Amino acid sequence: MSIGMFDGLHLGHRAIIDQARDLSGPDGSVVVVTFEPSPAVILNPSSVPPRLMTAHQRERALLEAGVDEVVILEPTAARLGMSPVAFIEEMVDRIHPDHIIEGSDFRFGVARSGDMGLLRSEGVRLDFEVHEAKEVEATLPDGSRVPARSSTIRGMLLDGNVEAAACLLNQPWQVEGQVIQGAQRGREIGCPTANLDLGELLCPADGVYAGIATLESGDEYMAAISIGTNPTFEDGGRSFEVHLLDFQGQVGDYGWTLRVGLRHRLRDQIVYESIDELVEAIEGDLRDIRSLLSV
Repeated sequence: MSIGMFDGLHLGHRAIIDQARDLSGPDGSVVVVTFEPSPAVILNPSSVPPRLMTAHQRERALLEAGVDEVVILEPTAARLGMSPVAFIEEMVDRIHPDHIIEGSDFRFGVARSGDMGLLRSEGVRLDFEVHEAKEVEATLPDGSRVPARSSTIRGMLLDGNVEAAACLLNQPWQVEGQVIQGAQRGREIGCPTANLDLGELLCPADGVYAGIATLESGDEYMAAISIGTNPTFEDGGRSFEVHLLDFQGQVGDYGWTLRVGLRHRLRDQIVYESIDELVEAIEGDLRDIRSLLSV
């Protein structure tokens, strides 16, 4: 068993799952206990970090990574107010783990007062083994190495550095959201876009990105992603718009789900003097995206 948020399911999370898989043996099972929503929503609602994954994405990714069961806890005031000992007792009664695997900074119970030392002592009392997972580092495109942490990935995405974030995730970061109605200007200039509602998901730095979009059918398309305020039109509000290259079909009305993996950041958003200049820039972006993603 491992307890945590597992937001983003980065290399460190995957190492914990792999270690759990090895410990469980061919007849055992791996259980991840997580919260939905994050306890921060209750404990510190003014500073809840933006999510890297929806709850659905996270559960699907955990199962694909080798987890047999995902137990989702509601962060009620009563549960968050439990002593560390009472919380672990509840988890042991519910899961009956032989092994619990956590990182060195694992904290649990009221005010995050329980630590790995207490977990080890509870392991002796309640008959489970405690394993401390080593921190995993990733090599970035510039050759530097950084620990794989969800907070680090958030910072990279907020800077628009999707290539570095992908190194910590071992894959491009993916957005999953419902398509909502936008200003519908894209279709007027020959570049129709799907406007995604990101909900609680992190929105990366403004700019134009290249990525791969996946429809509900599973079909994939190269995608041009524009994030920002559409400064040429002075829209004001931020949007996340996706143009599917070479898509000829119909996807139906609004409300369908689109998944987009961001591969490269092409440029900042620019204010153009005319629609013609904007169209010319978009055509150049599409050529660059085909070149980047065709390799």
